Amino acid sequence: MSLKIYNTATKKKETFIPMSEGKIGMYVCGITAYDSCHIGHARSAVVFDVMTRYLRYRGYDIFYVRNFTDVDDKIITKAKDSGLNYSEIAERYIGEHNEDMDALGIARPDAAPRATQYIQEMIRLIEKLIAKDLAYVVDGDVYYAVENFSDYGKLSGRNLDDMMAGARIDVNENKKNPLDFALWKASKEGEPWWESPWGQGRPGWHIECSVMSQKYLGDTFDIHGGGEDLIFPHHENEIAQSEGATGKTFVRYWIHHGFVRINREKMSKSLKNIMNVRDILKHYHPEIVRFFILQTHYKSPLDFSDEALAEARRGMERFYTALKSIQDALKGSEESQIALNFEDFAPENQDAADNLSQLPDRFVEAMDDDFNTAKAIGHLFDAVRLINSLMADRDYRLTDETAAVLRLAEKTFRDLGEVLGLFLDDPDQYFLSDRNREAEKRDLNVEEIDRLVEERRSARVAKNWQRADEIRDLLAEKQIVLKDTPQSTTWKIE
Repeated sequence: MSLKIYNTATKKKETFIPMSEGKIGMYVCGITAYDSCHIGHARSAVVFDVMTRYLRYRGYDIFYVRNFTDVDDKIITKAKDSGLNYSEIAERYIGEHNEDMDALGIARPDAAPRATQYIQEMIRLIEKLIAKDLAYVVDGDVYYAVENFSDYGKLSGRNLDDMMAGARIDVNENKKNPLDFALWKASKEGEPWWESPWGQGRPGWHIECSVMSQKYLGDTFDIHGGGEDLIFPHHENEIAQSEGATGKTFVRYWIHHGFVRINREKMSKSLKNIMNVRDILKHYHPEIVRFFILQTHYKSPLDFSDEALAEARRGMERFYTALKSIQDALKGSEESQIALNFEDFAPENQDAADNLSQLPDRFVEAMDDDFNTAKAIGHLFDAVRLINSLMADRDYRLTDETAAVLRLAEKTFRDLGEVLGLFLDDPDQYFLSDRNREAEKRDLNVEEIDRLVEERRSARVAKNWQRADEIRDLLAEKQIVLKDTPQSTTWKIE
């Protein structure tokens, strides 16, 4: 099996062959630190987190870089509006970002450079472009001359003449071409600045990623990722800058994920439908959010809604219920010291063991097909059905054989779940955490529910069946279901 990736640059799925055998360099555009992270940021983070996890699972030595833009027009505007320094705004939202991504189980990248750390390198790259007649200076600003780069538009598939014909008249008369973009911006009063050969100013957005990626990964590297909204102009401009300066291929495989829609509408501030990560995590376990994102192939649009998250919650409940059942069944049993051969098992146990043994290969086959997490999760659901069917058999009993199958199932779920960032919690802790989040979402008081459950237990002990039934009915009205066992009573929300 070989990994195939859809390459935006060639518009087709290609066999992935890294520049250096066994090693991969990957750069992903991070946030502009001026506001809280939303579900779109979460999708990007989860998608590339899983890609990184999977490539490591497949044995690659990957160096993953995700940057922070910590100086930008939006950051400066936010700082002016709030009366703070631009760096304070950037620091606040980088901190928020890291908290949100940690909560989602996103592994930290190998490098997380900030734009302001590499200003001098940006100045040197701009000087190269000026020397090659690919950039020009006007009143302290420096612009990239797109007409002088013959391959401009190759990533997005746009023709420069067509873009020129459709371009609106630019109010900036300093530009030679309305499509030319800023490499360096002369500072205005009250804005942050750095000294440069063209006067005090700051870098443009596009030049930042060219410099930071080259700093860590070299002039040419394997994978560059981001959302499809970055294809043009950001990634197109990165290519023009980088290849214009070095004369080398900038990136070999471009990967772009689809948009997030809110209730089938484009997510935008104008529509006031931005869903912040930390608000979502108040009501949904982080693994539910990851599961929701991964159930859709990364290139497809992702429709966010309460109904979609509720469906993801039910899916995760099935997995954790299966894991809980396995753990309960194995409780108190010791691992057999007998060397077991699956081929000698009873037919039903042998069939289950064979299917579970083949699951990693099916998982890899799905993920090798352009990181098809949706198909990979489908295979995991098949395994859940198999285990549930095995344990539901009326003749089921725990033997060395069945215990071996259940241990194989648990290990397989955990190993493959690690790649997806799922099934990492203890089942009891997962259900408790999920239940409490759902209670908060529905404005239910967990302490009051626990008090009523305890009161009902005492009533049952005292054989006060009327009061016990009253409490059960009262909780049922709030869609709270009780489960009585000889040892205790637990509750969940329907």
